[in-house]
Amino acid sequence: MSEQSQSFQLSSDQAQELLQQLRRKEGNWVEWGKACQQLQNAGYDTQSIFEQTGFEPIHQNQLIVAAQVYDSVIKAGVADHVENHFRQTGSDILYELRVLSTQQRVEAATLAVEKNLTQSDVREITKAIKEFDTLSSLPEGFEASAGDAVAYHYWKLARSKKDVQARSRLIGQGLRYAQSNTAREKLEQLLSDFTVVPETPAPTLPLYRLEQEDELPRIIPVLSSLQVSTSQFQSVSQPEFRATFSFTKLSGEQEWVALPGWHVILRASDPVAIPCQKEQLPKSDTLSDDDYLVVVDRGQTQWHPYSYFLVEQDKGLGIKWFEQAPNQTLLGKVILILRPKKIVDESAIAQGWDWEE
Repeated sequence: MSEQSQSFQLSSDQAQELLQQLRRKEGNWVEWGKACQQLQNAGYDTQSIFEQTGFEPIHQNQLIVAAQVYDSVIKAGVADHVENHFRQTGSDILYELRVLSTQQRVEAATLAVEKNLTQSDVREITKAIKEFDTLSSLPEGFEASAGDAVAYHYWKLARSKKDVQARSRLIGQGLRYAQSNTAREKLEQLLSDFTVVPETPAPTLPLYRLEQEDELPRIIPVLSSLQVSTSQFQSVSQPEFRATFSFTKLSGEQEWVALPGWHVILRASDPVAIPCQKEQLPKSDTLSDDDYLVVVDRGQTQWHPYSYFLVEQDKGLGIKWFEQAPNQTLLGKVILILRPKKIVDESAIAQGWDWEE
């Protein structure tokens, strides 16, 4: 029986036992994460769990995800000292590894323990490992390992720096992680070769925000014609609007969203809209805490260095930029990332103006 099916069958006593475990912080953080997941699957919302245990909703999510990463790493096989370390602490570290494959998680977790990395360190090396994995071929001198992936990241950064001090610091960072002798040699060559190779910057996100009320669309039911009976006319139901971008369920299970007729939308041959959270987008640290709607044109799958693309990744889809043509299939080009209009008083939009004569 799966963990989720078990959690749905929690009795009141079992739920109270889990809540007490969290309230008293009994056991280790892995057990807390599993307890939070069981309670949520049983119908307890995050705010209710917070009020009864002191675990904030964002902390609950981190523990749940980190516990899942921990289980995958242990199942895949990891050194005893790494397992012992993460059994006691490091949920923040493992949470950062959620976007990696199982083998990459094992290697990155090992690096984190052996190099005594902080959460910000792990966030950076995770990004480096993911980018390395998208390369169509291994760069000369670097092998397929987490350490060399991070070393390559710093090698590229160091080559782009003209300032000797900054360049040396990045070379030192790369040597810290390099696992192969050839990777170390590539980095050490930069100590005598001062040729500057500018780094290719990631393109600007195609970011928009709805600003005007007349840009806020509304979907209205359509009657087939006037040649219908009164009962048929009355039976037509209004669509229900949901969430920030007015998602609308029409017929069947498919939802729809109406967007303004901007050129980029009209030009798309096969667009699909996908709601996203900030952390699911590239450059998320530069974005505001908004809801986002990403529009992907499935008709555009030819790689371009100044575009973002939708690709398949573990447990779903992801949005990526590739400096070089990748070896994985591109599912579509990101043509628009939409933010909602900030509305102070939504009720005012539906009200007319009263004029005094």
